[in-house]
Amino acid sequence: MLAAERRRAILASLQAGGAVRVADLAAQLSVSEMTVRRDLDVLDAQDLLRKVHGGAVTRHHRGEEPKSSEKARHRRSEKIAIANAAATLVADGMTIAIGAGTTTTELARVLRGRSSITVITNSITVFEVLTGGDAAAGPVAYLSGGERTPSNALVGPIADMALASFRVDATFLGVHGFDEHAGLTSPNIAEAQTNRTMIEIGPRLVVVADHTKYGEIGTNVFARLDQVHTLVVDDGLAPDDRSTLEARVGELMIATASEHR
Repeated sequence: MLAAERRRAILASLQAGGAVRVADLAAQLSVSEMTVRRDLDVLDAQDLLRKVHGGAVTRHHRGEEPKSSEKARHRRSEKIAIANAAATLVADGMTIAIGAGTTTTELARVLRGRSSITVITNSITVFEVLTGGDAAAGPVAYLSGGERTPSNALVGPIADMALASFRVDATFLGVHGFDEHAGLTSPNIAEAQTNRTMIEIGPRLVVVADHTKYGEIGTNVFARLDQVHTLVVDDGLAPDDRSTLEARVGELMIATASEHR
């Protein structure tokens, strides 16, 4: 297969799944992982994708926020696995904050039958999942006001003021990206500030993110990695990256995504 053909195949796989792994591409294309890495270097230099640890993701500018509907199509099995793992951290009687995002929406789906908990959220989608259908059987849910973002988050001073009036046992946040050096980031400056507020109202921070988010860096930093009590990520995370993150966060929880494919 010619290099141009390989690179077209890589871009096709990326468009279909939102992210690709070097090992998977090498097996798919019957080439070495080094060849795949060279192809990814070329495509990254052409701004056709963004290289991350162990693979590549679709390219967005650091200040650009993809729409919630676009993000929801990618890595669904990983997000479901992460949500199921994160839900084990929620005990009966807890009050928790859940931020916006497609992975946190999957968490809301797992929790919507838990009438013994209370959920504070700035996510329109999370709130709709928790209160749809037989709302009486679900958690008590509160939705902040604020300005709506492309990810269906409510942000800004109104959201911050509403959220700051609560005290929660734990905060569950998704991220645009997380990085060993940059920490937790978002492309939206107002959403980053609202995330800081959600972190401040609880003593425990749980971050839910699939492995393709590692190495992705948005424009706005809202927390350091050492502020994360539990990081829940899928088993696509490379072994070396697991070791790096285990040293930086309080607890690294690995969810097995293959069970949900």
